[in-house]
Amino acid sequence: MSLDRKKEAITREAVLALLSDAEVAKVSRAEDVPRLIEGDEYVDLEDLAAGVKQVHEKSPRASHTLPRSAVSETTWAKIIAVVGRG
Repeated sequence: MSLDRKKEAITREAVLALLSDAEVAKVSRAEDVPRLIEGDEYVDLEDLAAGVKQVHEKSPRASHTLPRSAVSETTWAKIIAVVGRG
């Protein structure tokens, strides 16, 4: 399978399945929506084919993103393995 086809097959649910129960709870509660911090890495759950991105001033809203700071290093490594580095 080509890299482009692999990226097309990646779904939001597949990425969220990589998170522990505690991480899912942390990122799914509205009051605990992780803040995007300038320079942090994140994946846009609405555009997973774009891979891992870095937070900049004009980055998307936090409700559609999963920042690196919201998950463990182990989980982040799994996410990178699935979505790539963009």
